[in-house]
Amino acid sequence: MKRAGSRLTAYACLALSMSLVGSYIALTRPLVAALPVFLLAWLRFGIGAIAMLRWVRKPSTEPALDLRTRGLIFLESFLGNFLFTLCMVTGISMTSAVSAGVILSAIPGMVALFSWYFLKESIGPRTWASLALGMGGIALLAWVQADEHGVDQLEPGKVWLGNALIFCAVLCESAYAVIGKRLTAMLSPKRISAIINLCSLALITPLGLYAAWDFDFTAPAGWIWPLLVFYALAASVWTVWLWMTGVRSVPASQAAVFMVLMPLGTAAVGVLVLGESFTTVHVYAFILALAGLVLATLPQRSEARLS
Repeated sequence: MKRAGSRLTAYACLALSMSLVGSYIALTRPLVAALPVFLLAWLRFGIGAIAMLRWVRKPSTEPALDLRTRGLIFLESFLGNFLFTLCMVTGISMTSAVSAGVILSAIPGMVALFSWYFLKESIGPRTWASLALGMGGIALLAWVQADEHGVDQLEPGKVWLGNALIFCAVLCESAYAVIGKRLTAMLSPKRISAIINLCSLALITPLGLYAAWDFDFTAPAGWIWPLLVFYALAASVWTVWLWMTGVRSVPASQAAVFMVLMPLGTAAVGVLVLGESFTTVHVYAFILALAGLVLATLPQRSEARLS
C-alpha cells in the first residue's frame, strides 16, 4: 500500500508539473510582448534563485559532485532551462499558443528517440510510428494561415520561424527529461532545481544586464509584474521540483505519458484566456499528435502482463 501511495504521489507531481508548464507557456505571450526576451529570462531565473536560496545548500548525506555529474548538471541547465526558455519565449512571440501546443505534442516521441540514441534503449515500430504521427501534426501546421488572434499582423515567415523555435524547445525539453532521470539518482529534486536555475542565471546575466540597461521599467502595465512572478515561480521552481520528484519514482518512458498535459494546457489557455482561434486544421493536427502520444506512451503487452 505504501508503494502504491508513493506511485500515486509521483503521478500527481508529474501531472501538476506538466499542467503548470502548459499554462505558463501560453501566458508567456503577453510577457514577451511587454518585456525584452533576455530581460524576461534574466528576471525569471533571478526570482527563481531568490525563491530557492535555501535549496542550494549541500546536504551532509550527499556525496561530492564528480566531473560527470557536473557536466550533466550544466547540460540540464543549458538545454532544459537556458536554451529552452530563449527558444520558447522567442518562438511563442511569433506564433500562437495553439500552434505551440500542437508542436509540443511531439515531446514524448522525441524523449523515446533520445533514449534510444543516447541511452541505447530499444524502441519498437510503434514508437517510430508515433514519431511519424507527431511530425505529421507539426507539418500540418504549415497549412495554417497567419490569421489567428495575436499573430495576424506578423509576416508568414515569422510564423514559420516561431514554429521552428518551438520545435527547438521540444528538443531541449526532451534532452531535459532524459538527463533529469539520471540526475535524480544522484541529487535531491530540490537541489537539482536550485543548481540548474543558478547555472541558467549565470548564463543569462550578461544578456539580461544589456537588455535592462536602457529599458523603461515603468512602461509595462501593472498586471505584468504579478504575472512575471507567477511565471518565474512556475517555470523555475514549482514545475522543476514537481517533475524531478515524480520522475524519481516513475520510469522516464512512463512519465512521458503526463507530457500530454503540456500541449493541451498550452492550447487551452491560448483559446480560453488569450482568445486565440482553434481552427479545423488545428483539430486535425492535434488528432495526429495525440495519436502519436498514445502510441508512444501506452505500455507494451509484456509490461501489461507484468503489472
